[in-house]
Amino acid sequence: MVAEQDNTATQDDQAAQCECDETTVCCSSSDAKEKGERIIRNHMLTAMGVGLIPFPLVDLVSITGVQLNMLRRLSNTYEVPFTEHKVKNILMSLVGGSSVLPLGGTLISLTKFVPVAGQALGAVSMPITAGAVTYAVGKVFHQHFASGGTFLTFDPDKVREYYKQMLKEGKALVSKAKTSASTAS
Repeated sequence: MVAEQDNTATQDDQAAQCECDETTVCCSSSDAKEKGERIIRNHMLTAMGVGLIPFPLVDLVSITGVQLNMLRRLSNTYEVPFTEHKVKNILMSLVGGSSVLPLGGTLISLTKFVPVAGQALGAVSMPITAGAVTYAVGKVFHQHFASGGTFLTFDPDKVREYYKQMLKEGKALVSKAKTSASTAS
């Protein structure tokens, strides 16, 4: 009985010493889950801000960069090897297959070429689209990594429905974040 208490105390001490931040691998699955949720939220908000870039197509390239960074951080959390060129292809097959960001995002981005009205439309629409898509991508990969998957075992067709669900959830979250930000100012 005393040995069991000592063992439990040792495990509690180790858990207390384990710090989980954006640059280290987490110690437990609950830490990884919490860290993953923070990573997704932070990158969703960043993508929303990047969506405000007034230069057409530059915003799309920047949003892709935000998403790649998010995937790199999530993969580090779950100790999944990350190779940028492979992950770019996987990301494009997931997002491109849904036609939400590539087609819609490109059109929204291109509207920024139209003085005043197009820029206003882009400033309203692009942050919502960028945030929702980034959220959905993050949730899909977070679930995939948590279940033991890697980039090599990722199949975009198998997660397409989940991606669509997370995209809807992301749109609601982004709208809520945007509303709370506008009421706070």
